[in-house]
Amino acid sequence: MNRSPLIVGLAGVFAGMTVLLVILAAVFQELLVLFIALPFAGATYLFWQHASGRLRERVRNRAQRARQREATREQFGDDARGGFGAGPRFGDANTRFGREARQAGARAGGRTRQGQRIDPTAPGGPSRREAYETLGLSPDADEAAVRRAYRKQVKETHPDRGGDEERFKEVNDAYERLTE
Repeated sequence: MNRSPLIVGLAGVFAGMTVLLVILAAVFQELLVLFIALPFAGATYLFWQHASGRLRERVRNRAQRARQREATREQFGDDARGGFGAGPRFGDANTRFGREARQAGARAGGRTRQGQRIDPTAPGGPSRREAYETLGLSPDADEAAVRRAYRKQVKETHPDRGGDEERFKEVNDAYERLTE
């Protein structure tokens, strides 16, 4: 009922009643009349939200978020949420936590901390040779040289400094590979 004349008319009538009651409360200095105006103001707000379509959008968005939470619970279980509603921390391969979980699972015989199976043959980032090449180092570089090269590459490739995000991720993955 977006912009329904009936709903817009009701919103107008209730708005008029609210204004009239507020004026009467101010003229006669009666607090009771002001309290009577509050339900009219609330009804005006709800009618206007309904007429503008915002109420429907809000209800639809709330239902969609509830469906997403339910799907997450079904997929990861009730205890998959992080603290303070953070959502699942493990299992998404596109996040740092997902990569760490996958690598930890490969080291732990194919299982993560939550007991989910991990494919140990899945690619877990660059090889050591590729990591050295990404950082511009020779394979015989020591840990201090790796750290210096990483810091230099991060300064050049960080997205906040105008660098390429994909290159930045490659540098981080290379550093993680060489320091594990």
